[in-house]
Amino acid sequence: MAGYKILQADKQGIYVLKFIGEIRLNLCSTLDNLAESITHDPEFKTVVVDLTETEIIDSTTLGLLAKIALAAQKQSNFLPTLISTNPDITRIVTSMGFDKIFIIVREPASRIEELEEIPVLKASEQQVRDKVLDAHRILMGMNSKNREEFKNLVRALECEEAG
Repeated sequence: MAGYKILQADKQGIYVLKFIGEIRLNLCSTLDNLAESITHDPEFKTVVVDLTETEIIDSTTLGLLAKIALAAQKQSNFLPTLISTNPDITRIVTSMGFDKIFIIVREPASRIEELEEIPVLKASEQQVRDKVLDAHRILMGMNSKNREEFKNLVRALECEEAG
Protein backbone atom coordinates (compact mmCIF):
# COMPACT_ATOMS: atom_id res chain seq x y z
CA MET A 1 0.00 0.00 0.00
CA ALA A 2 1.19 3.51 -0.78
CA GLY A 3 2.14 5.88 2.04
CA TYR A 4 -0.77 8.17 1.21
CA LYS A 5 -4.26 8.22 -0.17
CA ILE A 6 -7.01 10.80 -0.64
CA LEU A 7 -10.60 9.67 -0.66
CA GLN A 8 -13.57 11.78 -1.72
CA ALA A 9 -17.34 11.67 -1.75
CA ASP A 10 -19.89 14.35 -2.49
CA LYS A 11 -23.63 14.66 -2.34
CA GLN A 12 -25.78 17.74 -2.94
CA GLY A 13 -22.80 20.10 -2.74
CA ILE A 14 -21.35 18.68 0.48
CA TYR A 15 -17.88 17.21 -0.06
CA VAL A 16 -16.11 14.75 2.20
CA LEU A 17 -12.34 14.40 1.90
CA LYS A 18 -10.39 11.79 3.84
CA PHE A 19 -6.60 12.01 3.95
CA ILE A 20 -4.76 8.80 4.80
CA GLY A 21 -1.05 8.55 5.60
CA GLU A 22 1.57 11.17 4.81
CA ILE A 23 -0.03 14.08 2.96
CA ARG A 24 2.84 16.15 1.63
CA LEU A 25 4.13 18.32 -1.17
CA ASN A 26 3.98 15.49 -3.74
CA LEU A 27 0.17 15.75 -3.63
CA CYS A 28 -0.04 19.53 -4.15
CA SER A 29 -1.14 19.33 -7.80
CA THR A 30 -3.71 16.69 -6.95
CA LEU A 31 -5.03 18.78 -4.05
CA ASP A 32 -5.01 22.03 -6.01
CA ASN A 33 -6.93 20.37 -8.85
CA LEU A 34 -9.38 18.97 -6.29
CA ALA A 35 -9.74 22.40 -4.63
CA GLU A 36 -10.45 24.01 -8.00
CA SER A 37 -13.05 21.43 -9.00
CA ILE A 38 -14.80 21.60 -5.61
CA THR A 39 -14.87 25.39 -5.39
CA HIS A 40 -16.08 25.75 -8.99
CA ASP A 41 -18.95 23.30 -8.49
CA PRO A 42 -22.09 25.51 -8.59
CA GLU A 43 -23.72 23.25 -6.00
CA PHE A 44 -20.74 23.46 -3.60
CA LYS A 45 -21.88 24.26 -0.07
CA THR A 46 -19.27 22.98 2.34
CA VAL A 47 -16.61 20.38 2.97
CA VAL A 48 -15.82 17.89 5.71
CA VAL A 49 -12.12 17.04 5.95
CA ASP A 50 -11.32 13.83 7.82
CA LEU A 51 -7.74 13.75 9.13
CA THR A 52 -8.27 10.84 11.55
CA GLU A 53 -5.91 8.61 9.54
CA THR A 54 -3.46 11.37 8.59
CA GLU A 55 0.03 10.73 9.92
CA ILE A 56 1.80 13.81 8.52
CA ILE A 57 0.42 16.95 6.88
CA ASP A 58 2.59 19.74 5.50
CA SER A 59 2.01 23.47 5.22
CA THR A 60 1.34 23.35 1.47
CA THR A 61 -1.53 20.93 2.10
CA LEU A 62 -2.79 23.16 4.89
CA GLY A 63 -2.75 26.16 2.55
CA LEU A 64 -4.83 24.26 0.00
CA LEU A 65 -7.29 23.19 2.71
CA ALA A 66 -7.55 26.83 3.78
CA LYS A 67 -8.31 27.75 0.16
CA ILE A 68 -11.24 25.31 0.14
CA ALA A 69 -12.49 26.47 3.55
CA LEU A 70 -12.39 30.15 2.59
CA ALA A 71 -14.24 29.40 -0.67
CA ALA A 72 -16.91 27.47 1.27
CA GLN A 73 -17.46 30.41 3.61
CA LYS A 74 -17.63 32.86 0.72
CA GLN A 75 -19.98 30.76 -1.40
CA SER A 76 -22.41 29.46 1.20
CA ASN A 77 -21.58 30.95 4.61
CA PHE A 78 -21.23 27.40 5.94
CA LEU A 79 -18.20 26.84 8.15
CA PRO A 80 -16.51 23.63 6.94
CA THR A 81 -15.67 20.82 9.35
CA LEU A 82 -12.27 19.30 10.04
CA ILE A 83 -12.09 16.00 11.95
CA SER A 84 -8.83 15.30 13.77
CA THR A 85 -8.30 12.70 16.48
CA ASN A 86 -4.49 12.95 16.44
CA PRO A 87 -3.36 15.54 19.02
CA ASP A 88 -0.27 16.43 16.94
CA ILE A 89 -2.32 17.11 13.80
CA THR A 90 -4.91 19.04 15.84
CA ARG A 91 -2.15 21.16 17.39
CA ILE A 92 -0.72 21.96 13.94
CA VAL A 93 -4.07 22.97 12.40
CA THR A 94 -5.00 25.01 15.46
CA SER A 95 -1.62 26.79 15.46
CA MET A 96 -2.23 27.76 11.81
CA GLY A 97 -5.53 29.42 12.74
CA PHE A 98 -7.80 26.73 11.32
CA ASP A 99 -10.08 27.05 14.33
CA LYS A 100 -11.19 30.34 12.73
CA ILE A 101 -12.09 28.82 9.34
CA PHE A 102 -13.16 25.28 10.31
CA ILE A 103 -15.27 23.66 12.97
CA ILE A 104 -12.70 21.30 14.47
CA VAL A 105 -14.13 18.00 15.69
CA ARG A 106 -11.90 15.79 17.83
CA GLU A 107 -14.09 12.66 17.60
CA PRO A 108 -14.02 10.30 14.60
CA ALA A 109 -16.86 10.30 12.10
CA SER A 110 -19.09 7.32 12.73
CA ARG A 111 -19.08 6.00 9.15
CA ILE A 112 -18.40 7.60 5.81
CA GLU A 113 -19.54 5.57 2.81
CA GLU A 114 -18.92 5.80 -0.90
CA LEU A 115 -15.51 7.45 -0.76
CA GLU A 116 -13.53 7.13 -3.97
CA GLU A 117 -9.77 7.37 -4.18
CA ILE A 118 -8.48 10.49 -5.95
CA PRO A 119 -5.83 9.69 -8.59
CA VAL A 120 -2.51 11.43 -7.97
CA LEU A 121 -1.56 13.94 -10.69
CA LYS A 122 1.95 14.42 -12.00
CA ALA A 123 3.34 17.96 -11.90
CA SER A 124 6.42 19.76 -13.16
CA GLU A 125 8.80 21.42 -10.73
CA GLN A 126 7.43 24.84 -11.77
CA GLN A 127 3.83 23.75 -11.20
CA VAL A 128 4.75 22.46 -7.74
CA ARG A 129 6.58 25.71 -6.92
CA ASP A 130 3.54 27.77 -8.02
CA LYS A 131 1.19 25.69 -5.88
CA VAL A 132 3.50 25.86 -2.84
CA LEU A 133 3.71 29.64 -3.24
CA ASP A 134 -0.06 30.03 -3.57
CA ALA A 135 -0.76 27.76 -0.58
CA HIS A 136 1.65 29.65 1.66
CA ARG A 137 0.28 33.03 0.60
CA ILE A 138 -3.16 31.80 1.69
CA LEU A 139 -1.77 30.71 5.07
CA MET A 140 0.02 34.07 5.49
CA GLY A 141 -3.25 35.89 4.86
CA MET A 142 -4.95 34.07 7.73
CA ASN A 143 -3.07 35.68 10.63
CA SER A 144 0.09 37.54 11.66
CA LYS A 145 1.72 34.44 13.17
CA ASN A 146 1.48 32.63 9.83
CA ARG A 147 2.64 35.75 8.00
CA GLU A 148 5.79 35.81 10.13
CA GLU A 149 6.25 32.02 9.93
CA PHE A 150 6.17 31.80 6.12
CA LYS A 151 7.44 35.19 4.91
CA ASN A 152 10.99 33.96 4.23
CA LEU A 153 9.78 30.91 2.32
CA VAL A 154 7.41 33.00 0.20
CA ARG A 155 10.11 35.61 -0.44
CA ALA A 156 12.56 32.88 -1.53
CA LEU A 157 10.01 31.29 -3.87
CA GLU A 158 9.13 34.69 -5.34
CA CYS A 159 12.84 35.38 -5.94
CA GLU A 160 13.23 32.01 -7.72
CA GLU A 161 10.19 32.81 -9.84
CA ALA A 162 11.52 36.26 -10.80
CA GLY A 163 15.08 35.10 -11.34
